[in-house]
Amino acid sequence: MPSETPHWRELISAELAAIEDRGTVAAIWKREPATWEPPSPGGTPARDATGWLDLPDRIHGLVDDLTGFADEVRDDGFTDVILLGMGGSSLGPLVLGRTFGMSPGYLRLHVLDSTLPSQIAVIEQQVDLHKTLVLVSSKSGTTIEPLKLADHFRDRMTEAGIKQPDSQFIAITDSGTPLEETARERGFKRVFNGPPDVGGRFSVLSPFGLVPAALIGIDLSELRKSAVAMAELCGPVNDIQSNPGAIFGATLGGLASSGRDKVTIITSPALGSFGLWIEQLLAESTGKNGRGLIPVAGEPHYPPGSYGNDRNFVYLRLADDDNAMTDAHAEALESLDQPVTRLDLSDCYDMGAEFFRWEFAVAVASTSISVYPFDQPNVESGKAVTRELLSTPNTSGALTPSMADIDIDAVKNAKQGDYVAILGFMPESEEVDAAISKLRIAITNRTGVATTFGYGPRYLHSTGQLHKGGPGSVIGLALVAGNEEALAASRVVADGTQESARDLNNGFASLFVAQVLGDLEALRSTGRRNTLVVLKTPYAKAIRRIAESLS
Repeated sequence: MPSETPHWRELISAELAAIEDRGTVAAIWKREPATWEPPSPGGTPARDATGWLDLPDRIHGLVDDLTGFADEVRDDGFTDVILLGMGGSSLGPLVLGRTFGMSPGYLRLHVLDSTLPSQIAVIEQQVDLHKTLVLVSSKSGTTIEPLKLADHFRDRMTEAGIKQPDSQFIAITDSGTPLEETARERGFKRVFNGPPDVGGRFSVLSPFGLVPAALIGIDLSELRKSAVAMAELCGPVNDIQSNPGAIFGATLGGLASSGRDKVTIITSPALGSFGLWIEQLLAESTGKNGRGLIPVAGEPHYPPGSYGNDRNFVYLRLADDDNAMTDAHAEALESLDQPVTRLDLSDCYDMGAEFFRWEFAVAVASTSISVYPFDQPNVESGKAVTRELLSTPNTSGALTPSMADIDIDAVKNAKQGDYVAILGFMPESEEVDAAISKLRIAITNRTGVATTFGYGPRYLHSTGQLHKGGPGSVIGLALVAGNEEALAASRVVADGTQESARDLNNGFASLFVAQVLGDLEALRSTGRRNTLVVLKTPYAKAIRRIAESLS
């Protein structure tokens, strides 16, 4: 429960009592459809979307299988694995990889969830394709990005002289999907089927998260053990006052109902990437019907008095990490009567417990804010425009730099309760990350509002649902790489020279631009305020210029 301030304790206690009166915890475990609002037309029914509840128990046999498989590929001499996936198929593995790193002797994990040609080229240059596995991950088996990327890497392996490239591919998908059919026809090294009753954003403790985790040397038994322990604590026989998932759900839902819908994530340094997974879970599960929990992750620390009264802080604290700064920040916020919930992890393997706690809490909080957490009705709108644009000739020529005339009045005019979603369609780099931090500081200093940031197209499968279906308080600021650099990718070949990659550009540049324009059109169609700025290179410098214009 947040801090010990009587006001917050009373508010959350009242919400928890209401949850108990509704019988919410027992109803969730019984998978009762009436627990939540009805799904949108065509949405997955609750009974077919709540298999995550018993995943920690179900994966016992899978843990042994994956541990053996990881040993097998190590013995075969593989050194790297490229994961191709989006949203729930990539964010869990990305967080696990960044948090745990690679264990000695195991594979290096490269998560590719971008259609930007220059970003694809970076991954290619980091691996020896002869010693690389390609993990194609898609629950539906039809996700355009990983399927197109899989074809690309298959062609690259053939060009590299690999006689049987399909033997270096692994598929993770539900049973009966087009991806499974292709994988079995082509003779992929392995096909792992995901549980059909678990949605993508709830799937980190399934093959979608555990296969890459095993390949980088994470002890799956330890990860599972912590998840099992948390699931038991959240179970229907446990008193609700001792149920960590229900208490946290009451905190999220109760504070959101009182106007504190900006769930602001503070983490120990080693857990810095955890917010990427939390963003999708909160945004896609709750961002609909004009409501939603708005995740604010990776935000710079501001002076405690500069935050608005729409914040709800959650501090993920890892024992034995360098917590001096984050401890001081959390304590200062509490001293000003900001709600701060502290979630303590004894070690990184407690992430298994946190995955389950957050999932259960979202299921509980969704009953408090009256949304159905297991569909994403607004995601398709952007995809539809993207498909239409892809059928239009010369889509990749649609973006030209506009830095000479920056119009970001929508951002400048943000008011209390709004938030600015910075949408970054550009190559990911430390320089860009640093520039984005300066921009976020400039926006908050000028307007006082919260900011979020996501690289595209990654965010389309994460916070995109919230932007289009959640509260109208969002202001989109799309910062997009101009054609002349990022869309003109090249490859470094064996002798160190540059080789043109026109085929890469022609295929992925068009998709990239169509995704940019498709998402912005979908935002406009819902009446969302948004601004598009096409950046000149160097992108970090261009972003800093925008920040300076707000000073």
